[in-house]
Amino acid sequence: MEVDLLDFVEQCRHLVKQALGKHAGEPASGGFARWKHVVLHCLRLEDGHSYRETPNRLKYMAEIRDVLGLDRDDLPDYSTIYKSFDRLKMWVWRALLRVSAQQHPQSEHAVLDSTFFDRARPRRTTASGREVMFKR
Repeated sequence: MEVDLLDFVEQCRHLVKQALGKHAGEPASGGFARWKHVVLHCLRLEDGHSYRETPNRLKYMAEIRDVLGLDRDDLPDYSTIYKSFDRLKMWVWRALLRVSAQQHPQSEHAVLDSTFFDRARPRRTTASGREVMFKR
């Protein structure tokens, strides 16, 4: 399925700003607003190019730069984009997942969120109130 990148970026900007709420304008890293970093990552993944290619491609995408509010001379360096991906907190991605999932009608199917949380060893409490740990 072919996706118009300009429509994709505009929709992504709308969803990210909706998901982040009052935190959308706060700088994540590199002095750019948090929503711009998230949209850049979405664009990079959708278009399938590397961190290093992202600023180079944006130089020639004037309409997408306009949506992002970036000047040709004001593009983030590829290292800024790379580092911002690791610096963005998990709540940003969860909020984006929640908002984007609400864009589609509900069905009988379920969505699982694998957040890789640590599981404690199974335990139970006896009638006397003593905790018993199960062996693995």
